[in-house]
Amino acid sequence: MLTNEQFTRCVSAYIDTVFRLSLNYMKNSADAEDVTQNVFEKLLKEQKTFESDDHIRYWLIRVTINECRKMLRSVWRRAENIEDYASKLSFTTPEHSELFYAVMELPQKYRVPIYLYYYEEYSTEQIGTMLKIPQATVCTQLKRGRELLRKILQEADRDV
Repeated sequence: MLTNEQFTRCVSAYIDTVFRLSLNYMKNSADAEDVTQNVFEKLLKEQKTFESDDHIRYWLIRVTINECRKMLRSVWRRAENIEDYASKLSFTTPEHSELFYAVMELPQKYRVPIYLYYYEEYSTEQIGTMLKIPQATVCTQLKRGRELLRKILQEADRDV
């Protein structure tokens, strides 16, 4: 069990990671905030002894994925327009904005591995463990996700 000091340090260190991952799943900031709160509540109640900071980070990501999936199955799930969410973000360039919309158009099975690989910098082996899928499947999803992104971005260029 974590002490109050350890818990506070974990929240400070990992709240952005948990929130961004849940936002990637939920596409809705209110639901992402709910998931983030649930994850840290579970951490506070967790009786397990963690071996290292990497172990805590892995545990948090695994619990975040499970909480998101649980919420997505809920009959009370509400969808927020992606435009409303995007208006809350600030992009440094128009290309970043375009990439955001393209990534959010991807099916979840491609979007989440891409997020974990490129933004959280996990290896394909680690992502496979977190998502409980084979490493080869992660590699395939990354490849197909990149191909879809390329196609989406090329179509957007043609439309301009």
